[in-house]
Amino acid sequence: MTKILIIGGGYAGFYTARTLEKLLNKGEAEVTLVDARPYLTYQPFLPEVAAGSIEPRHVLVPHRRHLKTTQVVNAKVTGISNADKQVTVQAEGGEPYTLAYDVLVVTLGAVSRTFPIPGIADNAIGLKSVEEAEWIRNKVTTNFDRAANLPAGPERQRLLTFVVVGGGFAGIEGFAEVRGLATKLLKHYPEITEDELQFHLIEAADRIMPEVSLETAKWVIADLAKRHATVHLETQVTSAVDGVVETSKGDKFPTDVIIWTAGQMANPVLRNSDLPLEPRGRLRLRADLRATDDDGIIEGVWGAGDSTQVPDVTGNGLPFDGSCVPNAQHAVRQARRLGKNIVASLRGDQPVDYVHKPAGAVAGLGVGNGVFTGGKKKFALKGGIAWLFHRGYHGLAIPTWERKWRVFGDWWHQIWLGRDIATTTHVQNPRAFFEEFASRPKPKPADDAKPAEAKAEKAADKKAEKPAEAKAEKAADKKAEPQADDAK
Repeated sequence: MTKILIIGGGYAGFYTARTLEKLLNKGEAEVTLVDARPYLTYQPFLPEVAAGSIEPRHVLVPHRRHLKTTQVVNAKVTGISNADKQVTVQAEGGEPYTLAYDVLVVTLGAVSRTFPIPGIADNAIGLKSVEEAEWIRNKVTTNFDRAANLPAGPERQRLLTFVVVGGGFAGIEGFAEVRGLATKLLKHYPEITEDELQFHLIEAADRIMPEVSLETAKWVIADLAKRHATVHLETQVTSAVDGVVETSKGDKFPTDVIIWTAGQMANPVLRNSDLPLEPRGRLRLRADLRATDDDGIIEGVWGAGDSTQVPDVTGNGLPFDGSCVPNAQHAVRQARRLGKNIVASLRGDQPVDYVHKPAGAVAGLGVGNGVFTGGKKKFALKGGIAWLFHRGYHGLAIPTWERKWRVFGDWWHQIWLGRDIATTTHVQNPRAFFEEFASRPKPKPADDAKPAEAKAEKAADKKAEKPAEAKAEKAADKKAEPQADDAK
């Protein structure tokens, strides 16, 4: 059978595999999906995970549960050699090995893009994985616990200061959702007042959320200001050493929660390949999702998602190269077209160009608040109605009905029971409680503290005793010899 190898199990990889499972005949091709994580993360819900509105596991779609005939390999891709039709992978704790393929599908997705700013690598955290989102939620609630027991002062203020870097959709949604969580926490912590909370979002450009109209973006900034959350435009982070965020305008914000959402980049593993890449490190593709270089089509190599450069034939692409905007909306639709094109190619038919005109953009800004922009930014909704649009759209967009039910269940419970503020910080060091009270072997008595030395001394004494005994015996023998002669 034809071996189809999908590298990357995010939106594009997961939906490509699902489409192939539906369209391929039995025995027509063998599909393998490789990803270091055993699940797809529905990233639009990560801000709500960070705010405690959705249970972390419910934004994950397990590959093995929802891919019925696809072989799943949980390993990290470390190299790609299209010349040899092989991909090198390495499972955690294992040795590298290769997987052969006839058809390669590149859906590796993107990773956080950072700059060499002192202190960022050591003190900041992203918002692209469920582990990061859950850490943020736990950190906020733990900081409230600690601050409530401290007197007013620098340490207390540091615990109640939160900084987000990046004013795109992810940054604004994460910023607003975490601010909403802090507001809800205040009623459980009478020792803390709202005036003590400091929320700062730092954006290098002169506006936020380029996907929405300028008027809508300004409304979002004003709405955040009402909640004592400050947006700093045309400002850059210059340092974050020791958790003190310094900006190009001279501000200093001591904090231990720095959330970095300032951009993304193609998965760096593509640099370790012989595939055709554009200057930003993305896989070069035609509109029909086949890889291409200056000489033409690269047979047997396809791609989709944030690590690829897909021409946007509708004219709504990125301003610098006209490619599709890297978001979930495009990744899912590209994957469905990609699956159909691969099957068509296997059967001798021609692939079809990917065409999708985005209907609009929607963002959640905390419970009961949001924005929606459609019709080339000419139509906008704000507030509660837009928030319902946000939840309705993403609630239906998350893959599989099993996950939809879990997410809607979380929202339903929140209506009646409120936000769950239980903290699971200690899960990051689960053996700490056990180790604290675990019995250990008692130390040996002081007399036996140096058994090796005592043994050596004993051996030396014996060695010294033997020459003395031998000398005494020799003297006795000499004394006995004359007596023997007299007896003769």
